Amino acid sequence: MDVSLLIIQTLNGLQLGLLLFLVASGLTLVFGILDFVNLAHAALYMVGAFICATLTYALGNFIYAVIVSLPITAAVGFVVERFVARPLYARGHLDQVLATFGLILVFETLAHMIWGPAGIAVPLPPALDGQTLLPGAIEIPTFRLVIIGAGLAAAGGLFWLVNYTRLGMLIRAGASNRTMVGALGINIQLLFSLVFALGAALAGLAGMLIAPITEASIGMGNSIIITAFVVIIVGGIGSMKGAFIAALLIGLIDTLGRSFLDDLFGLFMSSDAAENAAPAVSAMLIYIIMAGVLAFRPQGLFPPKVR
Repeated sequence: MDVSLLIIQTLNGLQLGLLLFLVASGLTLVFGILDFVNLAHAALYMVGAFICATLTYALGNFIYAVIVSLPITAAVGFVVERFVARPLYARGHLDQVLATFGLILVFETLAHMIWGPAGIAVPLPPALDGQTLLPGAIEIPTFRLVIIGAGLAAAGGLFWLVNYTRLGMLIRAGASNRTMVGALGINIQLLFSLVFALGAALAGLAGMLIAPITEASIGMGNSIIITAFVVIIVGGIGSMKGAFIAALLIGLIDTLGRSFLDDLFGLFMSSDAAENAAPAVSAMLIYIIMAGVLAFRPQGLFPPKVR
């Protein structure tokens, strides 16, 4: 096994896992606290990427564009919660799925009207658009290390917010007993709007970070949202710790599986059979893991503590 390739693919897996966490953390906040199934989270991921791409050209700097795009994406999430999600809280999950799926189509049509059918490439500043030399003469794109650092910083900030601030205390209390929180004089509707906006900002941040690699394009969130749902199912719905660990696990398994599964299969089958079987199995691997978790531990690996 090529050690340098293993290190590079491990870092790529960490990058994917942290991007998945940013998307899945917003999903688990909204689903775990508001009991709302939000398929439109994928559209917010796309909206964040397009807004950041537009502001990158307007401001001439990707970093400034990310800073300005975050509150704008949060504001979009706030509006979505107020006019789409809030009337559906009392409805069943099927109604929520249908409504938010329709919202995806609306956002994609608006993106087509505003930005056109082609994707938008996002340029990076020279300091981020290069290679970093790691020990062992291993080169990796600098921006991938920035994504890992930004993802870890966002995860740390989110854990601090949820566990050590008054807003986090209200979020946890609202998840446990929203009626009691409302009876104590807390504006529960405003709290829900803030949670939804926070989730939108996290999804948008993930879209902004991946846009310089893949470009901002219509429908870019449709694939990652499926994997994000796998993450929150494996980690435990409503558990931030579970979302973080499961996202890293899924990211590493997906990346390393695509790179090394053929070598593993080659130990007990012919090389031709291994090369044919490995891509199919690696594509199914995370769903096999999800099926195993649902079969043996349906509450997830790290379910939230409830009374």
